[in-house]
Amino acid sequence: MTSVRSILHLDLDAFYASVEVLDRPELRGKPVIVGGDERRGVVAAASYEARKSGVHSAMPTATAKRLCPKGIFLPVRMSRYAEMSDKVFAIYRRFTPLVEPLSIDEAFLDVTGCERLFGSAQEVARKIKSAVREETGLTVSAGVAPNKFLAKIASDLGKPDGLTVVPPGGEQAFLDPLPVGKVWGVGKVTGETLLRRGIRTIGDLRRASRETLVRAFGAHGEHLHRLSRGIDDRPVETEREAKSIGHEDTYDHDLRDRGAMRRELLSLSDRVSSRLRRGGIRGKTVTLKVKYHDFVQVTRAVTLSEPTDDGGTIYRCCLDLLLDTEAGARAVRLLGISVSKLVPAEDARRKDRMEQLALFGRPQTGGPEPPPSVDPEKKEKLNRAMDRIREKFGPGGIVPGALPERKRRGK
Repeated sequence: MTSVRSILHLDLDAFYASVEVLDRPELRGKPVIVGGDERRGVVAAASYEARKSGVHSAMPTATAKRLCPKGIFLPVRMSRYAEMSDKVFAIYRRFTPLVEPLSIDEAFLDVTGCERLFGSAQEVARKIKSAVREETGLTVSAGVAPNKFLAKIASDLGKPDGLTVVPPGGEQAFLDPLPVGKVWGVGKVTGETLLRRGIRTIGDLRRASRETLVRAFGAHGEHLHRLSRGIDDRPVETEREAKSIGHEDTYDHDLRDRGAMRRELLSLSDRVSSRLRRGGIRGKTVTLKVKYHDFVQVTRAVTLSEPTDDGGTIYRCCLDLLLDTEAGARAVRLLGISVSKLVPAEDARRKDRMEQLALFGRPQTGGPEPPPSVDPEKKEKLNRAMDRIREKFGPGGIVPGALPERKRRGK
């Protein structure tokens, strides 16, 4: 018999906007909107006061200004948010090493077996919420459940500053009344198809036969059938166990010029490499994701001989991969880069040192071998120096010179 797991989903409330209010108390109670500029930017976060006007994340900034003309619009300060995120995640790790970051403000925790140390899963969630509030001034919403799917829905329902518990055995009572759109994978198209079949709630979905769902949606129907019953067996994976690290951007205006695409890839490579180094990991497989203007999506990948966390290496790989797409001939609405086949960076460093010793200690029978074109140690020192500058001055403190002026200033 499989033991019941205790999973928490923790989500910082309106994180970017909350940090801005924390740093500027005079903004409390006002509609604060954090995001890009009006011409091309999107909303990264909105306070709950701004949400009352219909503003939400991923909305074009221009639309947000029309909906909330009295809103206080602020630029993104990623270094400050990363600093606060690190403090919050350090609190999480006091309670369990099994922390799976989903983003800078969201994580799953597996607290199964922690009862003797910290009490029940619900008590752990309360203690975490209290510690986050006392030590950072931020609020976090928590969902407690036997699996990830249920915990995520639970935390969403309790926002802001909520704590919602789905007890073992109470899965159907919790799920059945909820709209079917709460199920992962039910977007607009799937939702409309289900609605035409009279399926409005998760309970309606559960009562539909597995055969009916598979016939209508193929393999996705099997997925819907399981989730409607609250079945989700995925384990909580720590960042080192994560399958990939990546970033992607969707653009307000389609990209048509390859020069603009190359600049975006440079920015993405820089961010992905920085995150790899922050996590103490490197990866061997670089994947480029391209979504064209008509939503057709392609991916291209290359596997390196050695793992990397270097932005320049990732960027050069993606330039080659871009040539194997129709980008330029077809307008592009999204670009993304991810790195997979991850290994601890320390293991890769140890291997580098051993290879260097072997290289220079080898008997030279055929003349001296040329040294590597780039000294890995010098490259690593340079990357770490750049990371320190960004930690001190923010993401705009130092960026590749080929990026547009707007990005070099961190705007």
